[in-house]
Amino acid sequence: MDIINKIAIKLFNHKVGSDEFGNQYFQSKNKKRRFVVYKGSPEATKIPSEWRVWIHHQCDDVPSHFKIKKYFWQKMYLPNLTGTQLAYSPKKDQERKSAYEAWTPKI
Repeated sequence: MDIINKIAIKLFNHKVGSDEFGNQYFQSKNKKRRFVVYKGSPEATKIPSEWRVWIHHQCDDVPSHFKIKKYFWQKMYLPNLTGTQLAYSPKKDQERKSAYEAWTPKI
């Protein structure tokens, strides 16, 4: 982020909190605009659900002000893997493909 953006953020907004990924959340001084400054690459899927609700004006309570209960069945965040070596590809799954036999009806 360049110096001009950092100065503009400090002058016209105030920080309301941050999440476990290091993203910082801001709100304009007139409380009409909310936005996030991502740590690292700007990936919208890195916003946790409690902050997503706040940033889209679905609630007014800032998530850092209350304890978020995480359930045992909730998965940890994984970035969007599309376009990487770790992306899902049916061609990589050769074991299942070789065990597959097409069904043909008996006439």
